[in-house]
Amino acid sequence: MESQKVTIKNKTGLHARPASIFVKTASGFKSDITIYKDTSKASGKSLINILALGLAKDVELNITASGEDEKEAVQALVDLINSKFGEE
Repeated sequence: MESQKVTIKNKTGLHARPASIFVKTASGFKSDITIYKDTSKASGKSLINILALGLAKDVELNITASGEDEKEAVQALVDLINSKFGEE
């Protein structure tokens, strides 16, 4: 299992557009991907689950992946969040 913490940096957080980009990226990997925010968790491949977490700016989350491409999956998703989804 691969895991990494990251902080949401874009000022609007993970609203519908960046969340859909996140899901599209996550779905390109074979690994199971889970996002943890405090005591809540969501599938990284489910738009509804991600939106339900209410991920706003400056929220820290932990992305974990388990599977054959887990390291690549986590790194790609962390890089995506750090890029602010191209919004800024």
